[in-house]
Amino acid sequence: FFFFCFPETHGISFRIQISVKELPDTDVLLKLLFHLPVNYPSTLPDISVNSDQLTRAQCVVVKEKLLEQAKKHLSEPMVHDLILWVQQHLKDVIKPSATACNEKTTLSEGAEDGIWMLLLHLDHMRAKAKYVKTVEKWASNLRLTGRLMFMGKIILILLQGDRSSIKEYVILQKTSKVDVDSSGKKCKEKMIRVLCEKEVQSQHKRFQTFEVKEYSALEELQKEFETAGLTTLFSEFVPPLLK
Repeated sequence: FFFFCFPETHGISFRIQISVKELPDTDVLLKLLFHLPVNYPSTLPDISVNSDQLTRAQCVVVKEKLLEQAKKHLSEPMVHDLILWVQQHLKDVIKPSATACNEKTTLSEGAEDGIWMLLLHLDHMRAKAKYVKTVEKWASNLRLTGRLMFMGKIILILLQGDRSSIKEYVILQKTSKVDVDSSGKKCKEKMIRVLCEKEVQSQHKRFQTFEVKEYSALEELQKEFETAGLTTLFSEFVPPLLK
C-alpha cells in the first residue's frame, strides 16, 4: 500500500490506498482516510472508507468494523494494525453484509431491472429527529422516493427505486447505529420488518420525492396508499399492525 499525509490544524490526516485480494481472481482497491486528532491515540481516529468495487453500504460496514477494532487498541498507535486487520478480514466483513438478514427481511432473488417497491415497519424511534434525518439522507443518496409515515404508534417506510438501491438501503438500515437504546446509547435497528417487496406495476404511481408525513387517522394513511395505487398493499399489511 502507499499513503501520504497532509497537516491540519487539529491533528493529521492520512490517505491510505491498499489492494486487498477478496477472491483468488479479484482485487478490491480500498481508499482509507484516517484523521488522527491531536490527542491520538488516547482518542479514536476518524475513518472514512471508499472503494469503486464496493457498494456504499459495504463501505459503511467496513468503517464500522474498523472502528470496533480501533477501540481495542485505544491508547496505543493503531493505524498499521487496522490496515493489517482489514487486509486479512475484508472478505469476512463484506460477505455477510451482502447477504444481510437472510430470512424474511431479505429481498428475494430475481431480476434486477425495473423499479422496485419496499414496505418496512419500524417498532419505534427513540431518537426520532436524528433517525428521520438519517433515513432522509439514505433515501437521497440512493435516489429512492417514497414516504416515511407516522400514524399513532405505527411507523412505516415505503420506498421506490432501483432494486440494487433498495437492497443497499436494507443493509444500511440493519447495520448502522440509527437509534438509541433505553439508556441513550447508540444502537442498531433490531426491530424492523420487511412487510413487502415487489416490482412496481403499471397501476402503481411513482413517488416523485421522498417525504416525511404524519397522519392523525387511519383514513388519512389509507388515502396516501390509495392515491399511489396501493390499496391492496394497504389492506393486506397495515390493518394487522393495529391489532
